[in-house]
Parts: sequence; C-alpha cells; structure tokens
Amino acid sequence: MVELSYMHEDDILLETTRARFSNVLKRHAELTERLSRDSDKMIFERLQREFEAARASQTHEVCLDSEQWNDGLLATIRERVHMEAERKAMQSPADGNMLSISVFQEKIIYTVGTKLICCLEGARIGIQYDTSFAGEPREQYHCVLESKSFLEKMTVLEHTLPFFLPIREVENELLSSNAMKFIDHIGDLLQSYVDRREQVCLIKDLYGNQIGELYHSLPYHMIEFVVDASECKVTVSLRYADLLAVLPTAISVVAWPMNRSKKSPARGKKGNLAYGNNNSPVRLLYAEAALRTLSLPEAYAEIVLNLPEALEQSVESKDDVSP
Repeated sequence: MVELSYMHEDDILLETTRARFSNVLKRHAELTERLSRDSDKMIFERLQREFEAARASQTHEVCLDSEQWNDGLLATIRERVHMEAERKAMQSPADGNMLSISVFQEKIIYTVGTKLICCLEGARIGIQYDTSFAGEPREQYHCVLESKSFLEKMTVLEHTLPFFLPIREVENELLSSNAMKFIDHIGDLLQSYVDRREQVCLIKDLYGNQIGELYHSLPYHMIEFVVDASECKVTVSLRYADLLAVLPTAISVVAWPMNRSKKSPARGKKGNLAYGNNNSPVRLLYAEAALRTLSLPEAYAEIVLNLPEALEQSVESKDDVSP
C-alpha cells in the first residue's frame, strides 16, 4: 500500500509538471507569433528583394570549396563593398555616368556550400543561408553585416534568423575576431535547428495517432513525448548537448505498463503480454541506444517494433527473481 501511495503521488507530480510545461510552451508560442508578425515579415521580404537584385546585377558567380573560403577572400569582399560605397559617395549627378564607367567594379556573387555571399548597397555584406532536410529545401535566412570602414570591426545590422537562436552571443564571441567562423557558425546553428525541428514534424506526420503528448522547446533542443503502444505508455525525454547537435546526448525512455485486472495472468498466450500487479516502470535501454545513433523517426520505428519483446523479457526477468 505504501508503494502504491508513492506511485500515485509520483503520477500527480508528473501530471502537474506536464501541465506547467504545457502552459509555458503555449506562452512561448504566443510570443513567437507576436514576434513574427508584420515587421519581421517586412524585413524578410525587403532583404529577399535585395538579394534577388544583387543576383540580377551580378557579372558572374563564383562557387568556392572549403579551402577557397578563407579570411583572405572575406577581406576582399569587404574591400569591394567599401570601394563601391566610396565610389557612390563621390559620384555627382553631372558626371555620374562617366565616373561609373571609369571605376567600374565586377559584381560577384560567392556561393560556399549552402551559403550565398554578396555585396549590398551601403557597405554591407549579405549572407543568405539555404536550409534543407532529407535533400529537400526548407527556409532561407538572411544576415547582413556592416562596418563603418575597412579597418573597423563588422556588426550584425539586421537578420531574419529565429529570435531564439543566440546570434548576438555568437556575434560578441566571434565576429570581431573571426568573421568567417561567425558566418559558418550561424549556418551550422540554422541547419541543426531545422534538422531537429523536421525530425519532430516527421514523427508527428508518420505516427501522430500513437503520440498522445509532445512537448519541445523553441529551438527543439529539449523534446518530450508519450507513446501509447503495446498496452503500455512510453515516455521519451531528449536533451541535446548544444544547439549544434542533431542527435540527443541525454536520453530517458521508460515504459509504464497499463494496470490490468487482478485475474489477468502474469503472461497470456504466446506473443501477447498480460500484466498483473507487477506494473512497475521499465527502462528501455535498447531504445536509448537507438536514439543516440539514429534519426528520431528511425529510432521511433525501432522502439515500437521491439517494444513487445523488450517488455516480455522484462516480465521474465522479474519472474526469475521472484521468490
């Protein structure tokens, strides 16, 4: 009776925690909606037009490999944007066309993997990030860098990145010392976020009828869900080491067998489990191992497929140790 009382108290505490967590997520969703209204959409649309105009006016496009993308090239791009800004500042209506011809510069678009880098008006460098999942394109994001002169450090002027990603922290840490690393790091943050998000969306699409509850943080680096399967509930809790991770590092998968009638035998017919009063939770180590190495949809399929056998082995092991 004491043990059942403790279990009942644990269930109440768990439900209370879930209710509070659900309320926090609801408030975050409302905040996300407010922060992504007209002003953010206008910035995205304006920058999208600027990048399209830069592509339309380019003289040629240069595709770079990892070795060609270096600090020297970034310095060249910075020099180009400042020379263009100075040229326009010196230009007058009377002789503007003549001056434009005499100091004409090539307008080059650089692509490095999924990044597009170009010179924008006003001594700005624009970076467009293309994200994807399973080979299919997803959102585009923009980041615009500015410096008052070639000798001054660059700053993030504006961007269309999700507000919950730590762009300002990364700017303070990297941009003044290693601008190339900053640009790459932002791209990695975006792609990792999209990977985690799309994995969750995929299991919802494929197995939504089995998932009763699903909670996640805005950057999807904390994920929890409950699965109703094989006459038990399975709670899955995932934590990621940082925002660059696409596989979880802290994992807990626990099966909670359903209460059955006292008349139910400890084991039914072969292949079918029946749980009596021995309904203590079971940690699913095979499931945790799968989540460490497989994508979330692949691991989910393996968890459900092997769940009956894992529960049967658990019942057998408990029967073996029973007096």
